[in-house]
Amino acid sequence: MPRGVWVLGLVSMCMDLSSELVHSLLPLYMATALGASVFVIGIIEGAAEALALIVKLFSGVISDVFHKRKPLVLLGYGLAAVSKFAFPLAPSLSWIVGARFADRLGKGIRGAPRDALITDITPAAVRGRSFGLRQALDTVGAIGGPLLALATMAYFSGNFHAAFWIAVVPAMLAVLLIVVGVDEPDRPRSPAATKASVLSMADIRRLPRNYFFVVTIAGVLTLARFSEAFLVLRAQNVGFPNALAPLVMVVMSVVYAATSYPAGAAADRGHGPRLLSAGLLALVAADLVLAHATGRWMVLAGATLWGLHMGLTQGLLSALVAGSAPANMRGTAFGAFNLVCGIALLLASGLAGWLWDAFGPRFTFYAGATFTVIAWIGFLRYGRRAAALPSR
Repeated sequence: MPRGVWVLGLVSMCMDLSSELVHSLLPLYMATALGASVFVIGIIEGAAEALALIVKLFSGVISDVFHKRKPLVLLGYGLAAVSKFAFPLAPSLSWIVGARFADRLGKGIRGAPRDALITDITPAAVRGRSFGLRQALDTVGAIGGPLLALATMAYFSGNFHAAFWIAVVPAMLAVLLIVVGVDEPDRPRSPAATKASVLSMADIRRLPRNYFFVVTIAGVLTLARFSEAFLVLRAQNVGFPNALAPLVMVVMSVVYAATSYPAGAAADRGHGPRLLSAGLLALVAADLVLAHATGRWMVLAGATLWGLHMGLTQGLLSALVAGSAPANMRGTAFGAFNLVCGIALLLASGLAGWLWDAFGPRFTFYAGATFTVIAWIGFLRYGRRAAALPSR
């Protein structure tokens, strides 16, 4: 296993520790300390996550055109690290919005070039294990971030600013690891490859029909699965103290991590349609449980079902995009996929926040269940064949 893969995995772990610590506390901080409405929180969260997905449409192509990955990876992680200083220093909601957008912009910039860099430095014989290692270390950070939030809130007696300062440390460590631990191999310039990368952006109509089925299902599904910030807000709504509300993110992430690899293995054996159908039903169940939650255990049960849905569907959808697109258009295919999901996430989080403020949290999760049922019916009617991974 190349050293650079280990380093990039550790970079992902450190940045996720930092980001998830902040993100598991930020909805509560905006609602309680800054007085933001749930609708405003939904717009902020949806727009920030949508920005990260949309930027991915361009960053991978740019790294191909200029034949450089590491500068974009460093820029993305560096921007996210610098943004962490703004959270404890922010005097107003507008500063928080700017910092949140900068953090997600960094995520969008680094994602595709980082994965391309892993491909560049890894022998084909261990490429699957290399991506698996990076994802595993990333998941450690995703679980550790909310746990660190719980610990810091307990140690600092619920002081949000002190917890946000702790998030600066792993973020800066991530940047340092890139600078000293990642070397980019020389890649020969290929005018033909550059031309193909640019042209593919305008030639998306050449993608096959199955690809558009997958993107449509994913778009409707994203309308149903608004930002996970609403899980934290629901936890507080039913009685979790601020210091314990991030526990729902821990539960969700643990289940997500535990089910992702078995789901991927099952998809490779031809069970993709059943997995996607089961994942849609898990999200319906999660929304209904969260809609009727009256105590902490019901919220944790809803978070468990939410994590199960994520584990059953997210890796599979990515595999379906890769499998349905021609090899020379996979970057464009993933970019368009992320663009659709980003726009859907912005709409979904805004709608969820408006429903919460206007009618209460129950109707937010009812709407999520309704959109999921629509996606499930569409999948049963049109998409079962598209959800079967190709044998190649």
